[in-house]
Amino acid sequence: MQVTTLSRWLTPVMAFCLSFIMMTSLAPSVGIQIDRQLDFWLLWLGTMLLLALPIGYLEIALAKRSKTSALQALATLTRDADASARWRIVGWLAVVFVPFFAGNILSSASHLSSQLNLIPQISQQIHFGIFAIVALGLSFIPRQILIAITSVGVIAALIFAYVAGTHLNAWHWTGVEFQEWGNATTLALVASGLGLGLYWQSSLVVAQNQNAASASVLPIWIAQLLAVIAFGFFSVQAQLPVLAWVLAAIAVAALLIQFTKEQLAHRQLASVIQWLMIAAALAVWAIPKIEPMFNLLLIVWGLVICLIYAIFAGWIMKMSHLRKALNFSNEGFYNLWRIAIRVVVPLSIILAMVAVIWQYL
Repeated sequence: MQVTTLSRWLTPVMAFCLSFIMMTSLAPSVGIQIDRQLDFWLLWLGTMLLLALPIGYLEIALAKRSKTSALQALATLTRDADASARWRIVGWLAVVFVPFFAGNILSSASHLSSQLNLIPQISQQIHFGIFAIVALGLSFIPRQILIAITSVGVIAALIFAYVAGTHLNAWHWTGVEFQEWGNATTLALVASGLGLGLYWQSSLVVAQNQNAASASVLPIWIAQLLAVIAFGFFSVQAQLPVLAWVLAAIAVAALLIQFTKEQLAHRQLASVIQWLMIAAALAVWAIPKIEPMFNLLLIVWGLVICLIYAIFAGWIMKMSHLRKALNFSNEGFYNLWRIAIRVVVPLSIILAMVAVIWQYL
């Protein structure tokens, strides 16, 4: 099965939609309260620069180096680095995490639809089952159409939210707390889909045809940054219209399932095993009263994936391999990226995990 790649500008569109839906799904489900707090938004924007941008460069550099999808590539990357095969576990962690995150998105959509009684007289679990079946069916249609459906849903949600917006408190400053670092890091990394191989997978051909990684990375990062701004301006000021958001959420879940199928097929796994893995990762979200535990697992799992990639790229891979793939115009930029990926990103992620777990104790 060939990897489906996207045009240079369609990948940033996907990045904006994915990030926006992931943020609007994850933030409320884990109790991240931002309430127009200027200090939190500045902290979030800071993590987008210090953490999300280096991880974005890392993902595209690995795509340029490997010339194949993430799960398949790790076998080659570990051999090139003379590293233990145990590092390949991060690929499996990511490929199972993707449909698990899709389950979280569908769970959020089912909660919203059941609260507003979009499908009368049925439980939230049945809402979830219906949405999961629709998402699985949509995963068979071309990726460009899925992105178009997602874009329509997101744009409609944003427009309707602006038109029917409600007045909220003015922007204000609050005291910065330790847990806010965990929340900001979660939204910058996990809710942007970084470390999961999604942008790696969709940018393979485009990245190979570009000399510098920046040509692929910066449009994606800017799109993610715009999603942060859109999320803050619209979802904080007004409740997103449920119908439009649910449409976009189901399309995003289908997109994530499609990415998973593609990577598993690349590893030549039997179709039955592929579908069992995807179905299991989705179905666990239908279990009543267990979502708080799964939400914590989702965050820690996503952060661990980014942490392993940062350590592998910063400390295990050979310097010459990534320097050539990144192809920065200035050696100083490479040195800054290397410091970030070796020191800043790992330490920040560890602190974020401590902060997130601390909130649940």
